[in-house]
Amino acid sequence: MRSLGYIGAFLGGALAGAVLGLLMAPEKGEDTREKITDAVDDFMKKHNIKLSRKEMNDLVDDIKDAAPDV
Repeated sequence: MRSLGYIGAFLGGALAGAVLGLLMAPEKGEDTREKITDAVDDFMKKHNIKLSRKEMNDLVDDIKDAAPDV
């Protein structure tokens, strides 16, 4: 997944920031999870990104490694 480069890192950081923003919002967890799922689906469709489950898991792991402990 390192081949995503700077653009992938930027998009991953933006996505992580959006997710953290939603998680900090005072809403029920179910509503928040649904918003996150919808936002990711819309982003993937808008940018015609198709990732397998393994690729997505690798991307999530890369984001976790790059993000400071919260």
